[in-house]
Amino acid sequence: MQAFDIVIVGAGMAGASIAAALVDAGVEGRRILLAEREEFPGYHTTGRSAALYSVLYGNNIVCALTAASRAFYLAPPSGFTDHPLLTPRGCLYIADEAALGHLDELQATAQRVGARTVRMGPEEARQMVPVLRQELLAAALWEEEAMDIDVHGLHQGYLRRARAAGVVLSVGAELCAATPDGQGWVLTFGTEKVRASMLVNAAGAWADTVAEIAGVPLVGLMPLRRTAIMLDPPGGVDSHRWPAVIDAGGSFYFKPDAGMLLASPADETPSPPCDAQADEWDIAVCIDRVQGATELPIRRVTRSWAGLRSFVADRSPVVGRPAAHPNFFWFAGQGGYGIQMAPALAQVGASLLVTGEVPPALAGLGVDIASLAPDRCQGQ
Repeated sequence: MQAFDIVIVGAGMAGASIAAALVDAGVEGRRILLAEREEFPGYHTTGRSAALYSVLYGNNIVCALTAASRAFYLAPPSGFTDHPLLTPRGCLYIADEAALGHLDELQATAQRVGARTVRMGPEEARQMVPVLRQELLAAALWEEEAMDIDVHGLHQGYLRRARAAGVVLSVGAELCAATPDGQGWVLTFGTEKVRASMLVNAAGAWADTVAEIAGVPLVGLMPLRRTAIMLDPPGGVDSHRWPAVIDAGGSFYFKPDAGMLLASPADETPSPPCDAQADEWDIAVCIDRVQGATELPIRRVTRSWAGLRSFVADRSPVVGRPAAHPNFFWFAGQGGYGIQMAPALAQVGASLLVTGEVPPALAGLGVDIASLAPDRCQGQ
């Protein structure tokens, strides 16, 4: 039976990033296994992201972690990638009269994390995105430094960095059993058994399932389905230079993507952990919402898909050891923000695993152990 110091369950963005961050945190000589239930890493949520970096998107902790990730994105470690992880896009948060308060909240977030924003009137916003319906547009907030993320490049960079340092990647390895053995775990993946001193739960929508297998209290993870569709761009308009457009009230967003327009109704439909698929109703809702706010001629949907965004009740990540299970480490509950905050969150996770502390620079931004600890979820 092989023995590992750390076994990470899940090799999507969460698992891959913390595996690489553990290497950077100084765990040389420790054996690490990164186990993925699918045949290739990133099949589920990681591979279905809208790929937008916005420091205004999420709650206070998420926005702080996103802002703290910027330095990594702009200057990743040598050899991590051979092209930029971020490319200019910009983001325009739009509001009708009923949603103006949401713009105020976004501006307050921008001040808190040090982001530059510009409040705009309808005419200025329409100069950026001419298809916006002026009669329904009361104001907008422009976040110039919002970017497109190369999600595949980021994920592969983490996997490459981890494997180069000796992390073992195993695919098609679904966790079937986890038995405490007094000093750690005996883990069963199909017909294979391994020993692990520490089990890291980075299983995304399946994280509560992993906890149940291990006999660890659940955190109340809620997988929520999010739909996306691809639309033909409007003719005669240079739409590939448009910013991402997000309804400040949270009812839809769209952005240029690979010569098309990616749109979503920003739906959050409860779902069991699964290979999520787009629902025809949600596709219709998306079209209706986008057409209601714009003059886009939507003649056909060229592609549709769905992914799962997994939250706990307070919508902050779950990172750390339960008090009663010191050999079990949560790294889950990242919702729809796991990509944009991956670098900083992985640094936090690795630091908590190795030293039990949040890195000082991130603690100074308000990221604290209590706000991330899994035990906070009990009774929520």
